[in-house]
Amino acid sequence: MAKTVAVAEQQTNTGVQQIKSLPERISSFLRDVRSEMRKVVWPNRADVQSMTVVVIVTVFVFAAYFWLVDNVIGRAVEAVLGAATK
Repeated sequence: MAKTVAVAEQQTNTGVQQIKSLPERISSFLRDVRSEMRKVVWPNRADVQSMTVVVIVTVFVFAAYFWLVDNVIGRAVEAVLGAATK
C-alpha cells in the first residue's frame, strides 16, 4: 500500500514538475534554435541565380525527353492496334 501511495505521489510530482519546468524548457529550446540558426550558411544571390538556371534547364531537358518517349510509345501502340484490327 505504501508503494502505491509513493508511486502516485511521484507521478503527480512529475507532472507538476514538468509543468513548472515548461518555461525553462521552452527558453532552452529557443536558445538552441538561435545558436543553430547562426551556423546556417545562406547562399548569395549569384549562387541562387545559377542554381535556378540549372533547375530550369533540367526541367526542359526532362520534359523534352518524356515528350519524345511518349510519342514513340504512343505511335508504337497505335501501330500495334492498327495491325491487330486489320
